[in-house]
Amino acid sequence: MPIVVDIDVMLARRKMSVGELAERVGITPANLAVLKNGRAKAVRFTTLAALCEVLDCQPGDLLRWEADGTAGTDGTDGAADPEAARAEGAGRRA
Repeated sequence: MPIVVDIDVMLARRKMSVGELAERVGITPANLAVLKNGRAKAVRFTTLAALCEVLDCQPGDLLRWEADGTAGTDGTDGAADPEAARAEGAGRRA
């Protein structure tokens, strides 16, 4: 999926558990797991806003876009060379 959810990164930085985050955001741990594991088809702005408020971050800290087929194809998360990815993306938009 082109949208990658980085909730695990923010949880680690905040030293917070999935259960605590779910409780503070007001969603079930199961729904948070669906979101953080990249299985969600959508996220409500109210949920995204609550996540950002609780984690004291911006939406871009939780969500990022990757081109189809780049995430995990070489054993990495596709972010090995972010500059090259940005340059490639800029070329497609021109």
